[in-house]
Amino acid sequence: MIWKLSMTGIKSRLRDYMILFSGLTIASAIFYMFQSLATNKAFLEGNTSISMATMIFQLGTILLTIITIVYILYANSFLMTLRQRTYAMLMMLGAKTKKIAQIIFLETFIIGLSATLIGILLGVCLTYVVNYFLMSQLDIVVTGFSPFNLLAIVWTLSIFSILFIITSLINSSSVMSKQILQLLNEQSTTKKLVRRPILSILEAIFGSLSLGLGYYMLDNIQTYKLFSIEVALVTIVIGSYCLFHAIAIVVLSLMKNIDSISMKKLTNFTLSQLTFRIREYTQILTMVSILFALAMGAITVGLAFRSQPIKIANNSETYDLVLNNSDKINQKQINDLDINFDAKYSQKEDSNTLYYNSDEFNKQPLQDKNVDNQKINEYTGNQLKENQDGITILKKYMTPDQRNKEIKFVSNAEFNILNLPKTNLELIKVVNFKDSLPQIKKLVLENNRNNPSMNSNNEMDNVSQKYETYQTINSISAGFQFMGFFLGLAFLTMLASCLMFKILSSANTDKARFQMLRKIGTRQSLLKKAVIQEIGVLFFLPGILGIIHVLFGLQMFKEFISNPYEGIWIPFSIFIFLYTIYYVLTVALYSSIVIPKELDDY
Repeated sequence: MIWKLSMTGIKSRLRDYMILFSGLTIASAIFYMFQSLATNKAFLEGNTSISMATMIFQLGTILLTIITIVYILYANSFLMTLRQRTYAMLMMLGAKTKKIAQIIFLETFIIGLSATLIGILLGVCLTYVVNYFLMSQLDIVVTGFSPFNLLAIVWTLSIFSILFIITSLINSSSVMSKQILQLLNEQSTTKKLVRRPILSILEAIFGSLSLGLGYYMLDNIQTYKLFSIEVALVTIVIGSYCLFHAIAIVVLSLMKNIDSISMKKLTNFTLSQLTFRIREYTQILTMVSILFALAMGAITVGLAFRSQPIKIANNSETYDLVLNNSDKINQKQINDLDINFDAKYSQKEDSNTLYYNSDEFNKQPLQDKNVDNQKINEYTGNQLKENQDGITILKKYMTPDQRNKEIKFVSNAEFNILNLPKTNLELIKVVNFKDSLPQIKKLVLENNRNNPSMNSNNEMDNVSQKYETYQTINSISAGFQFMGFFLGLAFLTMLASCLMFKILSSANTDKARFQMLRKIGTRQSLLKKAVIQEIGVLFFLPGILGIIHVLFGLQMFKEFISNPYEGIWIPFSIFIFLYTIYYVLTVALYSSIVIPKELDDY
């Protein structure tokens, strides 16, 4: 019987449960994907170059879990508001509170578990797709990878099941602690609004100052460092709350007092509805604006990392390609490069000493780029004889078995007299590193094969190759790109679902108001326009505030991204398009409730 009542309850509120279901499905799918990429042992052991990316996916899992907890608590509180009248009716018919608690537990757990299972299936598909694009971007061959990861499934089911059990217990206790009359009338009880104009004005001023201080700290993050983030987190949240609780109310009240605005069609009704709603919606609108900023920020920062690997590699490395024993490499492969600078240094060595021809360094000095100011310092052969810093730089380009030897620079005549085998160290710069990547990769791999001492797992043994620097940064960047995009998608789904829940939870109460307007002769087109405007403001306000938060918040990433605003229109366009879809869907669902179907042909 309990099972049957639970299923009946789900069917009766299927539309509302589907909103919760969609958010949970997306969250669990992305959670599984992050875990699958971060815990697949065969994948990690066979591909050491992506270890940094997997650490980023673990970070994404933690962030997603925190936001999911907030989402589940908010969404379930709205569902309980919609369902508590039904539970009260069951109590009036003789159902014990213990049985009601079991019904609530079953309803919550069934929806949650179903969403998680479907989310895992979707996550398997997502993992396959993301793995394909991730490996394509990193330009590596994947070994031992499977999108189906048992450990990730266990983690996903465990975490989400625990969340649903806790939520079920909270829901049950909240209903059991209320009287039947309270459950019956709570949704229809009008909350009395106490108007205090002076306090509202003071709160509006305080909120504006809080937002201003938060934005100032973010804009000057390089000066105040971590302290600016701590201050901004507090002041922006407080300022956002005050904006919706006081500033918006002040603006709406002023608009109501302007007859040229308020007396147009149903504008006064819409403004009154918004004045009442925004006070009630202060917390949810604040949360939505913060989530909006997090979501858009995650996508924007993630996509901004696309251009970082090339920029960082160009700024940190002096030469585009280092070839040890370059005489072993087919000269045609080198000539195929679009070479801008080519320095070739002869070297001879015995068991203890490595000899260089100083005259070659005098003609083509060794170069070293200063990472801070990008200035090129040069070291001639004569300078290298006495400059230990120059020798340290030169050692970066030697093979591991050469670095512990004594370095000597001799004249051309002395070098030719040495009865030792000669090899070449070739340092190359190309016109465009990005365009030459495929050829450079082949030459780097061949260079490693020709020098066995470079094939150890110790990173300290690696020659300073720009390609390998690029690969390391690209691994981190790719992880942030995918984490940012999918976290942004998850945040968007959750914030839009919460706002939809809140709006739709009051639709039955609003229905009487719209019916009254219809009965006194208001055209249906005006009612629909009023719905569009009212919901539009509720979506528009946190959206605009969230965009402002993002524009200032991107200052935090200047230390990691040279220009976090580059190409910002792309993520903004994607996000606003998806956000608009949720707005249109909310308008359609709300209209279907408050505007009765039998009036369509009126």
